[in-house]
Amino acid sequence: MRILVTGGNGQLGTCLRNASANSHNEYIFTDADDIDITDKEAVELGVSANDFQLIVNCAAFTDVERAEQQEDIAELINATAAGYLAHAAKMAGIPLIHISTDYVFGGNTGNLPRTEDEPVNPTGAYGRTKLHGEEAIMASGCRHIILRTAWLYSEYGKNFVKTILGLAAKRDGLNVVFDQIGSPTYAGDLAEAIVGIIDSGKYKEADGIYNYSNEGVCSWFDLAKMSCELAGSMRNPDGTAHTCNIQPCHSNEFPSAVTRPSFSVLDKTKFKQTFGQEIPYWVDSLRKCILNLKSDSNE
Repeated sequence: MRILVTGGNGQLGTCLRNASANSHNEYIFTDADDIDITDKEAVELGVSANDFQLIVNCAAFTDVERAEQQEDIAELINATAAGYLAHAAKMAGIPLIHISTDYVFGGNTGNLPRTEDEPVNPTGAYGRTKLHGEEAIMASGCRHIILRTAWLYSEYGKNFVKTILGLAAKRDGLNVVFDQIGSPTYAGDLAEAIVGIIDSGKYKEADGIYNYSNEGVCSWFDLAKMSCELAGSMRNPDGTAHTCNIQPCHSNEFPSAVTRPSFSVLDKTKFKQTFGQEIPYWVDSLRKCILNLKSDSNE
């Protein structure tokens, strides 16, 4: 089976490239230079002319701060382009797997894990545009799986874990918010989950929205502390030991144009029951990622 992957050079696309290396299916990884997903005709031609049997859309405008100033661009990539892919999938009679976000839930609604069927109420441009993408896909009538994920990180690209490790190596102290709670997601695990859905064939009977993040719960402060702990000792330029004192702080100490979800732990019951996959614990996955980062830095 030939599978089109958009956003193939992003962190999830790169992880999916790794995860699918031994698959019996053929994954074709593309980016804007290959197929411009914001061009409706280009998308339809790209899908129909290459005999794809499934589409995985990893492309997204994910800079939540910049989305507030460039919502039109975020809307084009996160919503309009998602609709074009869905329309092309419908025309070709093939399914679409699309990646969405916990940001569709918006503000503070208690402390119970978020299920797929509870009301959505995005409070910023990023969440709005991703929700519009979900709505465009569902309105197209194509067969689809929408995977909502959260706090995505990996060895690749720009993400919270890599940023924290870089800052901790340079600074004596950092303040990290403790009043935003969620479940980190290692992009390598999400990529493995997507390949598992495809290779098992379970995507054929599984239309709908599903939550996916790693198991467990933490704050950004906890994630920062654990990242540095797992990374181990750091050194100053003169070779002496370097320690960064990471302290918890409130979100309002860092004014932002974006209102981030204060509690966005995702309930994965539906995903696990439908696809029969176990989901790794967030600390175990973080350890794997950091070991890979350390290995790469020593090569």
